Amino acid sequence: EVQLVESGGGLVQAGGSLRLSCAASGFSFEAHAIGWFRQAPGKEREREAVSVISSSDDANTYYARSVKGRFTISRDNAKSTVYLQMNSLKPEDTAVYYCAASTFTMATLEGFYNYWGQGTQVTVSS
Repeated sequence: EVQLVESGGGLVQAGGSLRLSCAASGFSFEAHAIGWFRQAPGKEREREAVSVISSSDDANTYYARSVKGRFTISRDNAKSTVYLQMNSLKPEDTAVYYCAASTFTMATLEGFYNYWGQGTQVTVSS
């Protein structure tokens, strides 16, 4: 059974930090790019990933303009886990964060992702 399980969300003050984890099982983790997407309250899930880490050994990364310089994505293939370190959080970062897996090396749009987690809530207070 394919599973992606997010954890690490919570309530934090503006300027604070959180580290999200995405634990994967049931598929060839190393062969998949992993992306983080988010859905703000009252809005649809954003079609473009917040951040992506590629499936290649050199682990190329992508960051949306809104989070570049504040978020860092990494992966531990031995643990089949991807992390999203979020620093300098802003109230506009408040959302449910989803991780997803794609067979495309560096896909940034949700349509290229075929496995999804259930999400973890991140709330940033001002």
